[in-house]
Amino acid sequence: MKQLLLRQRQVLLFILAGGLSAIVEVGSFKIFSVYLPSLISVEKNFYGIHYLFSNIFSTTLGIVSNYFFSIWFVFQRGKHSKRREFAYFMGVSVFSTFLSLMIFQLFFRYIFLDNFSIGFFVFSPEMISKIAAIIVVSVLNYTVKKRLIFNG
Repeated sequence: MKQLLLRQRQVLLFILAGGLSAIVEVGSFKIFSVYLPSLISVEKNFYGIHYLFSNIFSTTLGIVSNYFFSIWFVFQRGKHSKRREFAYFMGVSVFSTFLSLMIFQLFFRYIFLDNFSIGFFVFSPEMISKIAAIIVVSVLNYTVKKRLIFNG
C-alpha cells in the first residue's frame, strides 16, 4: 500500500512539474508565435512547417524548466553522475522535441483547424495543437525519464 501511495505521489508531482513546465512552454510559445513572425517572415510557414522557431524556442525553455522541476520535486538523484544525468535528460528531450514537433504539425494541419472558445477565452488552432502535443509526449517522457535516467 505504501508503495502504491509513493508511486501515485510521484506521478502527481510529475504532473505538477510538467504542468509548470507546460505553462513556461505554452506561455513562451504564445509570445514567440506572436512576435517572431514579424521578425522572421517564414515563421508561419517554413517550407511547410508551421511555427518552427516558436516551437523550438518554447520547447527548449520547457525542457530546461522541466529538468529543474524534475530534480527538485519528482525524481531522486543518484543513478548517474549529474553530468551524465543531464546529458541523458537532454538526449531524451531532443527526441521528444522532434516527436512533439511532428505531433504539433499533424494536429495543426489535420485536426485542430478552427478556434476553440471556452466562453471567456478563445484557443487558436496553434495553441490547441501545442497543448495536445505536450500532453501526448508527456506520457512517453515520464516513462523514459523514470526508468532510464533517474532512480525508478
